[in-house]
Amino acid sequence: METYGKILLIAMPAFFVLVLFEKFWGVWKGNDTVPVNDMIASLSSGITNVTKDVLGLSIVVISYEWMAGKFGLFQIDASWLTYVIAFIALDFAGYWVHRISHEYNLFWNNHIIHHSSEEFNLACALRQSISSIVKIFGIFLLPAALLGVPAQVIAIVAPLHLFAQFWYHTRHIGKMGFLEKIIVTPSHHRVHHAINPEYLDKNYGQIFIIWDKLFGTYQEEQENVPAVYGVTRPVRTWNPIKINFMHLWLLIKDAWRAQDWKDKLKIWFMPLGWRPKDVSEKYPVYKIEDVYHFEKYNPFLSKGMLIWSFAQLIVLLLLLSYLFGNLASIGVPDIFYYGAFVFLTVYSYTELMDRNPNAWVWEVLKVIYAFYFIFTSGDWFGINEVFPGALTFFIVYLFLSCLLSVWFCLKNERMQLAN
Repeated sequence: METYGKILLIAMPAFFVLVLFEKFWGVWKGNDTVPVNDMIASLSSGITNVTKDVLGLSIVVISYEWMAGKFGLFQIDASWLTYVIAFIALDFAGYWVHRISHEYNLFWNNHIIHHSSEEFNLACALRQSISSIVKIFGIFLLPAALLGVPAQVIAIVAPLHLFAQFWYHTRHIGKMGFLEKIIVTPSHHRVHHAINPEYLDKNYGQIFIIWDKLFGTYQEEQENVPAVYGVTRPVRTWNPIKINFMHLWLLIKDAWRAQDWKDKLKIWFMPLGWRPKDVSEKYPVYKIEDVYHFEKYNPFLSKGMLIWSFAQLIVLLLLLSYLFGNLASIGVPDIFYYGAFVFLTVYSYTELMDRNPNAWVWEVLKVIYAFYFIFTSGDWFGINEVFPGALTFFIVYLFLSCLLSVWFCLKNERMQLAN
């Protein structure tokens, strides 16, 4: 937990700088692929994901350490070869986890957030799940366990393997020659994120493209088929917390509404998109039929609201950095209370970006929540001791945040009435 938090203190600003670089590069080249509202939503999703992971809010059903101890045929020391084997084993496991997430209704809920952006850029790489509370896919690391790869090697290689999947989420890099035959490139991954019929459910590889070629899921990007991004049932929100659970909520409603008990059970394990016939007829769900003619989600946001939303993101990144840098001193259970504030903040300002007329309610709840801890402890989880004067700035931010949220909601309401 604490080690991962320290790693993220370096990784978060690096990713943020790269996202901004892609934004400015696109503007300079006349091909901006990073709309500000989409970027804020993607980075906000990344914030919720890393918060969940650092706080350890998940249950591992089958741990790698247990498998290695139970089934390991050998015991090998950590060497460069061990790390190579671990990297390949993680990539093999990643391919199958990824593929299953796309092919079965239940597991798609853990992955929909990553595909929810209707853009394709470095920021959308950070759209990662908070809904994968129960992790059962450790079984795919069985080959590494059999070979005796130590658990500490997997622990080191796993975040490196994850971070190595960031760079290829971009439209600014074309095909890469002979590398196209070996590793996953931006071209390969553009295909994977596309909803064109020609591209759906292809290129599941994470680092090596060989798995797709080996198991029949490879598709090359075609010049005459420009990729269209998103999901065929568009999410229509910037709120990453809502997106994380909307597919699960649909499955729950469909299972409840289905007349046949068999349908109530099998809906969870049927191919992605399957719904009971009686339910789909009575409760239709909008689906994009023509990927070249649909309206992207883009509610009007004034320049002032965009600037304020971006400012909220910056403040939250600073507060998150304080949390990750001081996990031990903040301690349990306070780190979980702090995490709840992070989630409340993301929820409130993304609701405002969605032009939800009740977004101010979430903002008020966030501020009341924060002031409870300030009044009861005289500080914000020790921040004033580490950075004298920081508490004053934080209190000013809370008041300003509340006032601006109410003001933007009232302004949006007046605009709607005028129209």
